[in-house]
Amino acid sequence: MPQLHHFAEIDGSSIPAGVVMDKEKRAQLAEQAYAKATQYELDYGCCPQCVLATVQETIGIISDETIKASHGLSGGGGLMGQGACGALTGGLMALSAKRGRDRDKLDRGRGIGNFRKGRELVERFREEFGGITCEELQQRFTGRTYDLWDATEYKAFADARGEQCARATGVVTKWVVEMI
Repeated sequence: MPQLHHFAEIDGSSIPAGVVMDKEKRAQLAEQAYAKATQYELDYGCCPQCVLATVQETIGIISDETIKASHGLSGGGGLMGQGACGALTGGLMALSAKRGRDRDKLDRGRGIGNFRKGRELVERFREEFGGITCEELQQRFTGRTYDLWDATEYKAFADARGEQCARATGVVTKWVVEMI
């Protein structure tokens, strides 16, 4: 996945990562993030990486190591389907990169504010897509579930889902950019 830059352009002007912007600019940035994450999922797959790479390029805060670490979360975790949608887990990781508890503060409470944002994301996701697991989304998108470890099944899922997983990836990324 090419890394283009760590900022976004709105109306031709660059906005460095971390700069506080007004609501209108944030909305424009969120729409750009939606388009980029959707395209990354269509081009490269691995929804959590697509969410995180887009957040990195749009507003910063995400390290390359975090993107790499998210790889195994795709397909409900290890392509097994039973875990949370990879796009959702990528979104939760992005929120935690901004709001989560630092390593040197493990002894200072649970960091409930981050959990509130995470819960908000999960609830929005469930409302929008009718579930949170990869298998629930497979069922909603195609009418059945698939064994993503079987090449024939994987191809059948890829064909049947169309751009729906890419849309979920884009939607999560948009929401995260709005929430951070």
